[in-house]
Amino acid sequence: MSRRCEITGKGVMTGNNVSHANNHTRCRFLPNLQEVSLLSEILGESVKMRVSVRGLRTIEHNGGLDAFLLSTSNSKLTAEALAVKKRIERKMPKSGEAVSAN
Repeated sequence: MSRRCEITGKGVMTGNNVSHANNHTRCRFLPNLQEVSLLSEILGESVKMRVSVRGLRTIEHNGGLDAFLLSTSNSKLTAEALAVKKRIERKMPKSGEAVSAN
């Protein structure tokens, strides 16, 4: 499994650790990835994703997983997020259909 956020696409960066004596040693900076279950109201189930904490904050800021995926363009989403978005779009009621309130 790659170290890449499924929402933002944030991945591993490389750089240098610089000591006080100005010695440079190569290092990797890993994103803060968490395995989370995000609730989708439209699907009625939770979706497991590997998301960075910054991506999780972005989802919460936009009103949840469904609202975030539907408001984001397809070109900005990763393949995993795009698959979930297509499932949500298929499950959503059409705009012409009346939703019955039981």
